[in-house]
Amino acid sequence: MDISKRLVLHFSPQMSKQATVCHLARDFNLTFSIVKAQITPGEEGLMVMELMGDQRDYDRGVQYLLEAGVKIQSLNQDVVRNEERCTHCGACVALCPAEAFSVEQSTGKILFDNDKCVVCEICVKACPTRAMELYF
Repeated sequence: MDISKRLVLHFSPQMSKQATVCHLARDFNLTFSIVKAQITPGEEGLMVMELMGDQRDYDRGVQYLLEAGVKIQSLNQDVVRNEERCTHCGACVALCPAEAFSVEQSTGKILFDNDKCVVCEICVKACPTRAMELYF
């Protein structure tokens, strides 16, 4: 059975110098898509990634990460919209590379499709009312 999950990986300063993610592909037959990464050698690092593969390989890969000292959080919801703050101004629509936003023709309201979101955070930065929020 294939699985695909988004994870947040926290690397210690010691781990940030190692090719940890490379082992996921090479040793566990997993594919990955890095959504966001902030890793500097010798400092703590953070990576948001989608990890895909067979359930057994996925479980083995996650176990490898845990044993290597990587802290893992499941990314349940990526970017969420605070409906009370949203004014439907449309600032997010043209900027979203994943086309997670669309305009409802009959009302002019902005629709957000969380399934299309790739957590690039462009909408979070662009939203003048701060209605788009990063949620881990």
